[in-house]
Amino acid sequence: MPNVEAHITGIVWSVDCEVGQEVKEGDTVAMLESMKMEMPVETEYDGTVSEIKCEVGQSVKEGDVLVVLE
Repeated sequence: MPNVEAHITGIVWSVDCEVGQEVKEGDTVAMLESMKMEMPVETEYDGTVSEIKCEVGQSVKEGDVLVVLE
């Protein structure tokens, strides 16, 4: 299963997908805030969201899995 990972360290600003949703390469699945800047997290894969491993307000590090696709 492909994972969508945080590309920077920051705070989860929003989760822009839900379990069961189909996503395409380039879709934004979450928004991170780092150093007062909002950074979209885009999927590199087509698939269906099977698990969301983050929540709004959570601190994440670069490489943390945010969303799991199937």
